[in-house]
Amino acid sequence: MTQADSLRPPQPSSKMLAWADSESRQRLIAEFARTRGRVEVAALADELDVALETIRRDLKVLATRRLLKRVLGGAIPLETEAFESEIEYRSGVNLAQEHRIAAGAVALLREAESVYLDEGMTSRLIAERLVEKKLTVVTPSLLAAEALAHSETVTVLMLGGRMHGNTLAAVDHWAVDMLGSLVIDVAYLGAKGVSLEHGLTTLDPAVAAVKQTAVHMARRPILVAAESAFGIASFCRFAQISELETIVTGSEFSSSDVAGYEELGPTVIRA
Repeated sequence: MTQADSLRPPQPSSKMLAWADSESRQRLIAEFARTRGRVEVAALADELDVALETIRRDLKVLATRRLLKRVLGGAIPLETEAFESEIEYRSGVNLAQEHRIAAGAVALLREAESVYLDEGMTSRLIAERLVEKKLTVVTPSLLAAEALAHSETVTVLMLGGRMHGNTLAAVDHWAVDMLGSLVIDVAYLGAKGVSLEHGLTTLDPAVAAVKQTAVHMARRPILVAAESAFGIASFCRFAQISELETIVTGSEFSSSDVAGYEELGPTVIRA
């Protein structure tokens, strides 16, 4: 090092330069949440070399913008009209919870002879548990149909229509018209958002139309939803809480919130 070099003020590292701007840092945190499924306050503070309180403020801002949902110790991503995760991403997030929910849902089948399976990863997991049942399964989901393809006892009726790329499920009027001509014993339904005020919501009007029809044509509509879906509202409402027979969610769902949903009609099961 020369004498001139020793007299120069220390230069900020590239890491410090990159995240000194709160907007850039918050964009990165939102991207981390989407790709990782969850972010933790302590881990982010260490990774981005900022204070814990800085990360907490960032998460609060992102939650206000409805990009993240705060959970104990960190945050999880919220899906919006601008961002809807693909099935490959969802298949690796909260998988243990999804398995428990699927098992809890199948336990409610009772004497049903016909079942509707919605789009989504939970429906795929439910389908895997129906392989040896004697049933007729109606579904728009390629994932659910694939799980049942080699069953010797399940008859699968695939709804037709335009394939929704992120969910690999049929949507639009072909699916709605076919489903509207059926009477289903049990419908297992998913939702992007579930709230006391707004009911069951999803992102896409075409997806919402299929879900709404399933609710109306089912004798027993059952919501299967992870804890992360509760307390938020998405773009399109397709059902009210009062239209459901049962809600099956994870044990992570707060027991203090159960009463509010049960007051509107359905039984809440925390699997």
